[in-house]
Amino acid sequence: MENAAIADNFDLLARLMDIHGENSFKSKTFAVAAFNIEKLPMPLKETPREKLFTIRGIGESIGRKVIEMLDTGQLEMLNEYILKTPPGVIEMLNIKGIGPKKINTIWKQMEIESVGELLYACDENRLTLFKGFGEKTQKNVREAINFYFSNQGHFLYAQLEEVFPQIENYLQKLFSPEKIKVTGAYRRQAVTIEELEFVIAETNEKIKPKFQTAQPPELLEENTDNLLYKLRNGLKLRLFTGKENFTQKQFLTTGSKEFIKAFQKSFPDVNYSSGNNDETVFTEADIPYIPPCLRETAAVIEKAKQNTLPELIQTVDICSIIHSHSNWSDGSNTIDEMARECIKRGFEYLVISDHSQSAFYANGLKEDRIREQQRHIDALNRDLAPFKIFKSIESDILNDGSLDYPEPVLKTFDLVIASVHSNLKMTEEKAMKRLIAAIENPYTTILGHMTGRLLLSRNGYPVDHKKIIEACAANNVVIELNAHPRRLDIDWTWIDFALEKKVLLSIDPDAHSLDGYDDVKYGVLAAQKGGMMKENNLSSFTLKQFEVWLEKTRILKNI
Repeated sequence: MENAAIADNFDLLARLMDIHGENSFKSKTFAVAAFNIEKLPMPLKETPREKLFTIRGIGESIGRKVIEMLDTGQLEMLNEYILKTPPGVIEMLNIKGIGPKKINTIWKQMEIESVGELLYACDENRLTLFKGFGEKTQKNVREAINFYFSNQGHFLYAQLEEVFPQIENYLQKLFSPEKIKVTGAYRRQAVTIEELEFVIAETNEKIKPKFQTAQPPELLEENTDNLLYKLRNGLKLRLFTGKENFTQKQFLTTGSKEFIKAFQKSFPDVNYSSGNNDETVFTEADIPYIPPCLRETAAVIEKAKQNTLPELIQTVDICSIIHSHSNWSDGSNTIDEMARECIKRGFEYLVISDHSQSAFYANGLKEDRIREQQRHIDALNRDLAPFKIFKSIESDILNDGSLDYPEPVLKTFDLVIASVHSNLKMTEEKAMKRLIAAIENPYTTILGHMTGRLLLSRNGYPVDHKKIIEACAANNVVIELNAHPRRLDIDWTWIDFALEKKVLLSIDPDAHSLDGYDDVKYGVLAAQKGGMMKENNLSSFTLKQFEVWLEKTRILKNI
């Protein structure tokens, strides 16, 4: 083992000990050892064992551990700390600006165990509630995490949406607009993307010299009909090349493998080259145009044959903001500011759903503050009419599946969003008992972010989606499509089953600031992939329709 590896092990051990809140004198001993060993001019592996203990900075204890690493290639004490530290917590050491002491607070007090969860907490303005984390620190942490993620190779759709126009414009300038068409996962509105893909009507020989700039991207692959580059921001750029069969290439590289296989089986003789875009392919097949976002499954082809494709929901179909937080809990803005932003954007009503009392980390509302907030909303409604603010709460689903307040308090809300926020490490059996109990509570109006997932960061707790959806159908509970681009939960692949069971969904931004309203767009894009229409979406109801629906729901639930 080289000196650098030995020093790295001691350095990691020191930092893990600090994360666990161990005696700082002990951890500093290993940090100093790491520093000294890294500066040594001679390799420790070539040093006689008896002389190790005489080297400055290496005493008896450190010397024994050096010998252990030289003999076994491992440090048992380090392995023990690694085993008892969540991998996501260790990963936080890669984030500039947060050292072990802050990571200890993040893990032990905030109960955050991954970098993605930490970014989400920054987005929810949650770090500022803890000692040592001001607004500036929170901003710096957010920027550092975004930079870190940009170099991991996988991106959220929302992240690529910001850079896509720049790349498309650059390619159009290099090769002319008529030779460039977007394709692949981005065109299908995939929620996460590994490669940004384009079809270019040019040969490899013409394309490669164009990328030989002062700061050229890295060429990872070269095939006869495509090139794969890695850009400086970590994004992979796949270019499907060749001057022939331009429209066919776009069509065949847009759809999923399942979709393309089913299409070719259904229409083996279709002419792919009769036009300049792949709409003509569907004309040739004599079926309605299937939008790229739906080109995932074979089933959509059968719907097209039967002329039963849905009229997909659009962002303009959203009439309201449901699920929004204010500075009464962990939001950045007042309820008045949130409401006036709704009015400015043309929404008819707002559902304020701050965190409940168990969410102490998010300044959750105890009963006295709920009464105070509801009086405040009454006053605002008098001032802002005909716009209306509805009184809601995002109630934590407790470990036994009960909601976070007694019935007399739950009765005071216009509607309740029930969500799991704590103790996420559950078996499917535990998760199902907890969720079903909450769904069966008559005061649960909407089931929030069903699986608790954070895309590219945290898998959701395991659930039986079919049973959850069937339970919501039986208990008149709406399922949220949480529109935050890191959640998009319920997953779009289950929307079709929910619609089949006549379950109403609700595209909700889970906004913690005025800018959070922008996330509605990403919820709509995910909903489109699942075939949702505006009639299936609660937040597309007009104010009048929403009030009527609330009244009917109360009658159905006998509350």
